[in-house]
Amino acid sequence: MIQSPDTIHESVREHYAKRIQNSASCCGPANCCSAESSLYPADLLATLPDGESSVSYGCGDPITLASLQPGQTVLDLGSGAGLDCFFAAKKVGAAGRVIGVDMTPEMIARARSSAKRLNLDNVEFREGYLENLPVDSNSVDVIISNCVINLAPDKSKVFSEAFRVLKPGGKLAVSDIVTDGPLPEQIKQSLSAWAGCVAGAVEAKDYIGMMKVAGFTDIAITPVFFDKETVDAAIEDMDDIVELKSISREEVYKAVYSAKITAYKPV
Repeated sequence: MIQSPDTIHESVREHYAKRIQNSASCCGPANCCSAESSLYPADLLATLPDGESSVSYGCGDPITLASLQPGQTVLDLGSGAGLDCFFAAKKVGAAGRVIGVDMTPEMIARARSSAKRLNLDNVEFREGYLENLPVDSNSVDVIISNCVINLAPDKSKVFSEAFRVLKPGGKLAVSDIVTDGPLPEQIKQSLSAWAGCVAGAVEAKDYIGMMKVAGFTDIAITPVFFDKETVDAAIEDMDDIVELKSISREEVYKAVYSAKITAYKPV
């Protein structure tokens, strides 16, 4: 049975609320998606105090991909506990501004608490859905996102909203999960898989197609394949459907990867 968008939203929200309460990462083991597992370069990690980068929910490094500049306004789609926002805040400086949007209250609370502890006055966090961003039109220079858009049930709407809030000439720079070839139907229908970073992924060509329809141009996508341990951890999290045990993991190893994706809103 196809899951409704509201059901998917609620499942993902509950999943990540539990994760942040337990200081766990998105894909299973506590360190599988952590920033300290070499997702980010050492010089970027060094911009935050020791220990601040231990809880991450991403699959890549959108900060380096975005090439942020002082004074820019940055929006993070699905900001989670705030790590990428904190990195961005350091990059754009006092003259810049960073906005994080997330639908999970527990994540917002953690991010706000961390921002206060880090004395970051140029970052704020807003509760909301990526399909209906609480952000003014034409107000953002750069949009970043880290392993979140794949979780959204209506990705076309997410891209439409991203296009709306970007200034003309603005840049979209995201790390996300995409596929090369269709995933087994059991994985697509597993709510645990939606929250575990896999089932919501669409084929790269379809992802790009939705971005083009939204109006984005100069779209570039570079694959970064996962190690088997990370994929195994995600699959182990899918415990609500017995049939998943019968699926060949080789299918998933070949099909699912993280991608570096950039695009622009025309001037």
